[in-house]
Amino acid sequence: MKLDFDTWQALVQLQADYAAAVDSGDWELWPTFFTADCLYKLQPRENHERGFPLATLSFDSQASLRDRVYGIKETLFHDPYYQRHVVGAPVIRGVGEDGIRCESNYAVFRTKLNGLSTVFNVGRYIDRVVPTPAGLRFAERLAIYDSEMIPNSIIYPI
Repeated sequence: MKLDFDTWQALVQLQADYAAAVDSGDWELWPTFFTADCLYKLQPRENHERGFPLATLSFDSQASLRDRVYGIKETLFHDPYYQRHVVGAPVIRGVGEDGIRCESNYAVFRTKLNGLSTVFNVGRYIDRVVPTPAGLRFAERLAIYDSEMIPNSIIYPI
């Protein structure tokens, strides 16, 4: 795979479209940003850096992401909230036959319906992005959060 300007622009657009979809609550759209046999993890930084497999959320296919969407919409009971992502430009770590490897810092703010906005989750995405007939998609997306203290439940994808 080659990283030219058009591919770079598509990568930046993928990041922006992903954030817009999860911020708008368009849960049905979320799995479409991934390949069929993808990996999505939300994991504490300490576990990631030590090579520990324990993750707060871990999904190993687009089908499991769709199952999470069903849970968000149909079975999970929680106080609704809005979230808003601020995502930095991707830093390219490698380009090869297995796709583009990149990292992006993120901050997610949460606003409860009758409350103030607060910093909800901060960390970095570690991504492997591959070309598909539908455009670039995440083959792997690791959301590695910095704090060891997080809210007792994370409902929506980061």
